[in-house]
Amino acid sequence: MTVVLVRRGIAAAAIGVLFASAAWAVPADFRAKADAYLKSSYPADGPGAAVIVIDDGKVVYAGGQGLADLSAKRKITPATVFRLGSLTKQFTASVILQLEQEGRLSLSDPVSKFLPDYPKPGADATIAQLLNHTAGIKNYTEISSWMLSGRRAQPITTAQLIDVFKNEPVDFAPGTGWHYSNSGYVLLGAIIEKITGKPWYEAVDRRLAKPLGLKTIRYGVEERSMPLMASGYSDEGGKIVAARPLHMSNPHAAGSLVGSVEDFGRWAEALHKGKVLSAASYARMIAPAKLADGTSEPYGFAQGLGKLRGRDAISHGGETSGFDDAVTYIPSEDLFVAVFTNSNDPAVPPSIARAKIAAMALGEPYPEFKKAAVPLSQIEPLLGIYKDEDGERRFFEKDGRLFTRRSGGSDQEVFAAGNDHFFYGPATLAWFEVRRDPAGKHVMTMYQDAEQVPEMSARSGPIPAQSVVSVPRATLEHFVGSYKTGRGPVKIAIDDRGLTIQLARQSPIALLPTSESEFRVEGMDATVTFHSTAAAVTGFTFKQGRQEIQAERDPGG
Repeated sequence: MTVVLVRRGIAAAAIGVLFASAAWAVPADFRAKADAYLKSSYPADGPGAAVIVIDDGKVVYAGGQGLADLSAKRKITPATVFRLGSLTKQFTASVILQLEQEGRLSLSDPVSKFLPDYPKPGADATIAQLLNHTAGIKNYTEISSWMLSGRRAQPITTAQLIDVFKNEPVDFAPGTGWHYSNSGYVLLGAIIEKITGKPWYEAVDRRLAKPLGLKTIRYGVEERSMPLMASGYSDEGGKIVAARPLHMSNPHAAGSLVGSVEDFGRWAEALHKGKVLSAASYARMIAPAKLADGTSEPYGFAQGLGKLRGRDAISHGGETSGFDDAVTYIPSEDLFVAVFTNSNDPAVPPSIARAKIAAMALGEPYPEFKKAAVPLSQIEPLLGIYKDEDGERRFFEKDGRLFTRRSGGSDQEVFAAGNDHFFYGPATLAWFEVRRDPAGKHVMTMYQDAEQVPEMSARSGPIPAQSVVSVPRATLEHFVGSYKTGRGPVKIAIDDRGLTIQLARQSPIALLPTSESEFRVEGMDATVTFHSTAAAVTGFTFKQGRQEIQAERDPGG
């Protein structure tokens, strides 16, 4: 006899080992459903996905769909190697925590202790604040001059990469805010190198990959020598193309590792089962970030904290040039799911696929909807503005299609499923229904991420008509040109719709004039206001919700 933790929220009991593995297995039809979902979500002849599901330490599903290399027609399997992107951070954080366990650093140590030349106030940030993104250090992947320089395709050293961001203004004083920052993990990599005297990735290999037998968890610079390495792709206007070149030294300790779902599953088993860190260190890793004002953020050390089907879930994503990955671990169920894709624009986001597959494994699948032929006349009484304490959501028809738009958001197409139910398609879990309250007023019941507790908003009335003014073409031509922003280059042009705005690798979006210098962005709750001097147009301000982006005209564009 032995004591076994009985799963699915039931108390522990003394039962025979014979029944331990069979009592709380995934549903009998899980494999078939997961396989069908994977095949319906990703094309067989394009970039695809690899999936692994581990329940109670046992691999209950491993599959692949699509091509790892389009030209060679090589298929994706669970052994295919992908770039891990920010999933790398788990390994970096684990090395740091091991060094703390050995007494070689303290999480309360400031950056300056190991990098004395790093400027203040970033130098005062602690190692813990680097780990949970509360250090305020500027995220170098949001610095447009770096991202657009072309240097990302070239090798770079740790010192050179730190030089990219060290003199940038901090986002906030250390410990007073939260903002995801790859720069913080570059500094953690530099601290590992300072302490060990070796490159950060050698510490990962020696301390984690080799002891655990993770043969594919490697430094990305070595990816060309790996025969099972997938190629990365992007979708440009419906055309699949090779992803932009990226030398894998550039993501550094924030995102430079590669690996397979098989090996990442082994890693997750080791990490969450106490084979990598002490119980105290692991508890720190999955604890929410505490801010100076006493509030907290649902993020630990390279671990996002949330819910999945009402259960606590530890999740993270990893996106880099040509790849997008997502993983989830549900402690109460001892269930792990990983979905890796070899595209920046996968057919279904891996964060959605991992959630749906995990829900299937729990025996609580998300609701599935199919398009229904509902006459527009039946839907029209439901259209309008729905308000709640956080703002409003507009539900409207445009060119025979249905959309919603949240305050500060963009148009999201929805589909009627019948019985006043509406859903958003395979790229999201959200759906809603429109009911009548006791007074006969329409109420939108929105299930964000299809979780159990909905957001309720009452219809306040119809959507008012939006006016558009006429602006002479000669005036519009003054705005045409290239502009620089912190998010990348922006092109303003003219087509048969009038003035348009276009971010790199995206389709042009129409700008609808509300005055001679102010424009509404079609399909978005956003505006563009151009700024001029007597001599020329100097730039514009883009506003969407609380976000405000300044653009400067590129004199060479």
